[in-house]
Amino acid sequence: MDFVSGAVAHRLRFGGGRGQDLAKAMGLRAGKTPMIVDATAGLGRDSFLLASLGAQVTLIERSEQMHALLAQGMERAAKEGGVFREIIDRMTLLKGDAKDLLPGLSGEAILIDPMHPPRKTSALVKKELRQVREIVGNDDDAADLVGVALRHALKRVVLKWPAKADPIEGIRPCNHQILGKTTRYDVFMTG
Repeated sequence: MDFVSGAVAHRLRFGGGRGQDLAKAMGLRAGKTPMIVDATAGLGRDSFLLASLGAQVTLIERSEQMHALLAQGMERAAKEGGVFREIIDRMTLLKGDAKDLLPGLSGEAILIDPMHPPRKTSALVKKELRQVREIVGNDDDAADLVGVALRHALKRVVLKWPAKADPIEGIRPCNHQILGKTTRYDVFMTG
């Protein structure tokens, strides 16, 4: 996990700020900066981006190994100082199952980015995401997590999902979508 260089640092410098699809989906607009819970922290990239835009972000990771890697990456970024330290200071990492932790949190917006289904094309996903899948496995309980999030989010739940993937069964229709080239954000308003 590297927040200081590579793709994350590039996105920090040149990503487009609050005009990015993720920021819009999470409700960062016109001076509004919601308290965010990233219920499926994974690599922490989305949380880092949201924190770089001023949001207080609580990250939840249930995989012990991913949690440890994320904690190490956050620690390295904090030691870097400057803007990286400021961003990390807006991030709080929790270990556990989001279905158990969400009822005790008061997130205005909850982000859910479960392990995406295998692609229907022959193209492979990036190596690092294949490695993440090896560590965390499949998120077979994604529909249950969305249900818990819908009951506890103060304003919205955002499901990050491949643009062309079938919807997750057992979830009510979203209020609106933000569509990108490869990713869509299904936005469920709750408040």
